[in-house]
Amino acid sequence: MGYRGPLPKNAVDRFNTCVGTLRTSPRWGPLVRRHLTQVTYTGRRSGRTFSTPVGYRRAGDVVTIGVRLPDAKSWWRNFTGDGGPLTLELDDAAHTGHAVARRDEKGRVTVTVRLDDHA
Repeated sequence: MGYRGPLPKNAVDRFNTCVGTLRTSPRWGPLVRRHLTQVTYTGRRSGRTFSTPVGYRRAGDVVTIGVRLPDAKSWWRNFTGDGGPLTLELDDAAHTGHAVARRDEKGRVTVTVRLDDHA
């Protein structure tokens, strides 16, 4: 059975700050950015802008994000149904795209992003 319930906000904030620091580090940044990016999106209900680090894989203009502990996270729910726009930091630049989240029969969640700017 997977984790149920929200993660403590202060723990999530500390983790995200640490990952952000690693991503911008002159020493570790290039290595970390090959596997981690930052997504920025507007919440469907709140209308607020959020950013969060995520692991990803890229194949051309398609970026795939596997959501770990999806029941403990809410960001990906902004991309259910028809999905929605977001921005990803890739190759030291911001790239816009359209993201769609899907949950499989085992409860795993994958967010698939089609990049707009074919970088």
